[in-house]
Amino acid sequence: MIRNAAFGLALALLAASAAAAVGPNYQRPDLALTPTYMAGPQPAATPPGDAWWDSFGDPILSRVVARALERNLDIAQARARVLQSRAQAHAAGAALAPQSAASAAAADQSQSLLSPIGEIGRHLPGYERHVQQYDLGVGASWEIDLFGGLHRQREAARARASASASDLAALRLTIAADAADAYLQVRAYQARLAVAHRQEAVQEELVALVQRRQGQGVASDRELNQARAALDGVRAGVPPLEAGLAGELNRLDILMGAQPGTWRAELAAAHDIPAAPAVSAAEGPPALMRRRPDVVAAEQRLVAANAGVGAALSDYYPKLSLVGLLGLESINAGELFTGDAVQHQVSAGLSWRLFDFGRVDAEVAQARGQYAEALAAWRATVLRAAGEVETSLSDLAWQEARARALAREIDDLTVARRQAQQAYESGVISLIEVRDADRDLLAASDELARTQADAARAAVAAYRALGGGWRNGTTGLLADGGVVEIQMIAFAPVKSGH
Repeated sequence: MIRNAAFGLALALLAASAAAAVGPNYQRPDLALTPTYMAGPQPAATPPGDAWWDSFGDPILSRVVARALERNLDIAQARARVLQSRAQAHAAGAALAPQSAASAAAADQSQSLLSPIGEIGRHLPGYERHVQQYDLGVGASWEIDLFGGLHRQREAARARASASASDLAALRLTIAADAADAYLQVRAYQARLAVAHRQEAVQEELVALVQRRQGQGVASDRELNQARAALDGVRAGVPPLEAGLAGELNRLDILMGAQPGTWRAELAAAHDIPAAPAVSAAEGPPALMRRRPDVVAAEQRLVAANAGVGAALSDYYPKLSLVGLLGLESINAGELFTGDAVQHQVSAGLSWRLFDFGRVDAEVAQARGQYAEALAAWRATVLRAAGEVETSLSDLAWQEARARALAREIDDLTVARRQAQQAYESGVISLIEVRDADRDLLAASDELARTQADAARAAVAAYRALGGGWRNGTTGLLADGGVVEIQMIAFAPVKSGH
């Protein structure tokens, strides 16, 4: 009778707990965002897939980024954190189910006849000093989630697991962008070195010209020294460019999880700087809430904090637990599996922090404070993401416009420099004007290479700000290096009656 009543009570309470959970159900807070970016209408462009770096049309760039995503050690750490958070989510879900354990024991003991018990027992009929005991049993306990505290804890754990998966996606996006940025800077340094070496050859020809004119008696020692100084100035600009190139190559190797110098030979041959592709931002700022993995991660932490409020509120209410035990016990191994050896126990317990509400108040206040912090962090992340898109799109447009203007300037300076040398050879102008033309042409050519790279880097920054090719899931990596889609861990919020 008692056992049946206990089980009936448990089932009734279980049904009641499934219908209500204390605390607020999550709803995305309002955040007013404009439907379009200030940069205005964007050029028509096909949205990139996950491999957005392929839009640059550079197979070496694509290979470098793919290798970084496969071997980067920061990504390996983030992937391990995803596995940990998913395990914690599973553990939180398991807390809703009954906990059971099996046990077995065998004991052989001998009672001292000189102990108080032995002194008494030795005079009793049938007293056995040597006793053997055998136990075999299964026990189970179950906390009935009356007011949804465990459900809220599971909800929070799942949201944290989703945030961890989004963090992995955000890190992959960052590593891909960093690798692409380093590659573009490598190509920029190589282009600037090529400009410097071309100008060095031009200056060497100028020195030879002045030497010939000096031999003819129409050029002074001062002009020769000026020409040699200009040559030395060009040569002095080469070492900093070489150092910058080496630094970016080292950066790339580390991003690819290798010792500096490992992949340097692959990039030794200079290549053109990839042109910046057209970047589409037609979806507008609201799309960042689902495209940017760091924004999704921030919202999932907000979901977890919201569930934490409900978990804290559940401590205002009583908790019910059931404990059951079924086992066998005998002092004779041969009788262990008989009906007389069977023993069982069913009990129900109620706990309530009735006189500890002051501490519960503090815990609820702390949970609400954590929610307020997570809310501010989410809002800041969204606004920062929108700002990064605006900045990168504007930077891309201005860098491309500047590159076009510099290209026209170089065309004009090239003609002017040729005309200056011809005039100098004819004795119409001095060497100073030729040097000025050389300096202007070198500066403009160097700036064009830098600006072309900056435009391509701005496109990388735009892809990164827009969330890359990330869509309705977060891309992770398997232990063997393959790509796997870690879907967001969905949860169904429990209905709340409070």
